[in-house]
Amino acid sequence: MKRLSCLLLLLLAACDGGLWNNPYPAADKGRPIFYTAFTERPKHLDPAQAYSENEYVFLAQIYRPPLQYHYLKRPYSLVPQAAVSLPAVRYLDKDNRPLPDDAPAEKVAYSEYEIQLRPGQRYQPHPAFARDAQGRPEYLALKPGDLHDIRALSDFPHSGTREARAADYVYQIKRLAHPSIHSPIAGLMAEYVVGLKGYADTLKQAQKAQPGTFLDLDDYPLEGAQTADEYTYRIKVYGKYPQFAYWLAMPFFAPMPVEAERFYAQPGMRERNITLDWWPVGSGPYYLSENNPNQRMVLSRNPNFSGENYPAEGEPGDKEAGLLADAGKPLPLIDKVVFSLEKETIPYWNKFLQGYYDASGISSDSFDQAVQVNVTGETNVTDEMKEQGITLSTSVATSTMYMGFNWLDPVVGGSCASPAGAPPPQPSDETTSHSTRPASGQVAGYPDGRGGKRNESSCNPERASKLRRAISIAIDFEEFISIFANGRGIAAQSPIPPGIFGYLEGEAGINPYVYDWVNGAPVRKPIETAKKLLAEAGYPGGLDEKTRQPLVIYLDTTATGVGNKSRLDWLRKQFDKLNLQLVARSTDYNRFQDKVRRGDTQLFYFGWNADYPDPENFLFLLHGPQAKVGKGGENAANYSNPEYDRLFEQMKNMPNSAARQKIIDDMLEILRRDSPWLWGHHPRDYVLRHGWLHNSKPNKMANNNLKYLRIEAEQRDELRRKWNQPALLPLWLAGMAVAAFGWWMWRALRRREEAR
Repeated sequence: MKRLSCLLLLLLAACDGGLWNNPYPAADKGRPIFYTAFTERPKHLDPAQAYSENEYVFLAQIYRPPLQYHYLKRPYSLVPQAAVSLPAVRYLDKDNRPLPDDAPAEKVAYSEYEIQLRPGQRYQPHPAFARDAQGRPEYLALKPGDLHDIRALSDFPHSGTREARAADYVYQIKRLAHPSIHSPIAGLMAEYVVGLKGYADTLKQAQKAQPGTFLDLDDYPLEGAQTADEYTYRIKVYGKYPQFAYWLAMPFFAPMPVEAERFYAQPGMRERNITLDWWPVGSGPYYLSENNPNQRMVLSRNPNFSGENYPAEGEPGDKEAGLLADAGKPLPLIDKVVFSLEKETIPYWNKFLQGYYDASGISSDSFDQAVQVNVTGETNVTDEMKEQGITLSTSVATSTMYMGFNWLDPVVGGSCASPAGAPPPQPSDETTSHSTRPASGQVAGYPDGRGGKRNESSCNPERASKLRRAISIAIDFEEFISIFANGRGIAAQSPIPPGIFGYLEGEAGINPYVYDWVNGAPVRKPIETAKKLLAEAGYPGGLDEKTRQPLVIYLDTTATGVGNKSRLDWLRKQFDKLNLQLVARSTDYNRFQDKVRRGDTQLFYFGWNADYPDPENFLFLLHGPQAKVGKGGENAANYSNPEYDRLFEQMKNMPNSAARQKIIDDMLEILRRDSPWLWGHHPRDYVLRHGWLHNSKPNKMANNNLKYLRIEAEQRDELRRKWNQPALLPLWLAGMAVAAFGWWMWRALRRREEAR
């Protein structure tokens, strides 16, 4: 007992006021490291495959496309990144003869983009570039035994680098058509890049003729992507497509060295998870130095990165806000980015308040603690946040959050036939604890378990259309925004969010199938209107008029956390208004993506962040040829309407004008009538940041913002110590109590011994 007391006293005496709860190594103290979190493992880190926001958080820092968005200026504008300048565009007729810059679109057969790269851009250190004493690739002819102790890229003793060249950018464009990659934009780009559609067929035949061998795309020229010299290449697209320049700011068009593909294609690599999808190879400001998606992922500064400085100009007010204090400084301004896995919002929020995360969004649970709204509707941080030096940034998201109906579903869909080459969606046999899908042999939407194949006789597009409209009226997204988003958003009237051409304010912009215009504001139609539509659809009172069975709607969602239960309960209550039963099938994001890709859904929750600020980037999400099933596109609802598709083809390449607005209005009328989506809402983003984090300005178009951030590490360390001092008094009191109890026990035992 004496020893225990002494040990406790020694332990307390040894406490020097350090941070007992610091989750980071002591060696990182004082270093310019940005700490943040992620919630889902990125499925793809191959720039030809990745197309989700949680993937771009990493890819945009690793890869260096030709263009990027100006970090500070608004409206969003393209500026060079890897390129010397914005691409020069030349218009050609059908005989490849040059046309004037103002040539009408109908006369332009081709547009040729010439891109000149900056010399001296080098890739991150990587074993694919390592050379032996004779100058030959060191790790390009590995045998199975050579990989015995290899589990990560860092296990290779040597690495190398080389300059990024025009041929690497051309090689990446070719990869979009690779038969084994399944790029999500392959179908779209095949409609634009000259020869890409036929190129995909060529690669398929080549792969079939030489199974199991490395398919070197340099052996197969592509008419629409060719090099002019070491630092210049040209991309040739069909017609006049002004939005193509926006694509050049995305990782799809970043460089890919053929050495990396050869390196990863060697036998035994995939079995060790050493693939491009796990270990990307880029020329951007950072590289992925640690990939442990069950705990943390780390981006480290690319020591070979150079040639880019912090912008010297921005919007009015940026200088006063301190956003130009680092003008002209070489990028990046921080050395490392640490992403920690946080699946729940409360631990994330608490660590932010403790100073262990540098910035944070605001969950509904923490909103009142963080933000106060004055009588005029203006928002600011609470006094508690101000005392910690925390500031608030807000921005309207160029995003739409929606619930989509699977157009191929016989109950809620609008098509009685599957698209060409696509089988009808069948029930899955997945039976994990996260899935509540129907048992095998039961079609989603039919609780009585009728046959496992599509019942064509039950498919009635007009009936399904009224069902979708009834559900659209019943689900009160204004209430959802108020309850779960603290008012941070607006109910959507179409796919197009505010700030994008085609969005109309006022009565002209409402969805007349769901809203009435009353006293200068949109008002959701009464639930009686929805019930009438439901009866006309063949489900009076929520019962199938033929079988008298309740209609069950199955929702696929990634809402697996404890905090999402209330949202799902709320959604069920919305369906209860129509006496419809909602069954939620929750799963992780990667599995959810697989379900959507197979068309194995009925109703699903999804969102879209704009790739570029143009209405085409939202309206293409409902373009028939971009269907997810059978086409591999981004039309996750598999919606198809010939008139809408015709208008889309007419609208997509037009400059913004009254004529383009008229076509968009006609397209939105079709969408609102067909209701392939529950239009959901457009969120407004709120971001909190600590006082030691500088140059943080919301940019909804650019994903490569980490290179601009600056950290005052000394200030952060000082405040962390101040905010996280251990409360020693309870320990001292507990120690004294233990010592007193021990002394009392010792005296009692001593007296007992003496009495004997």
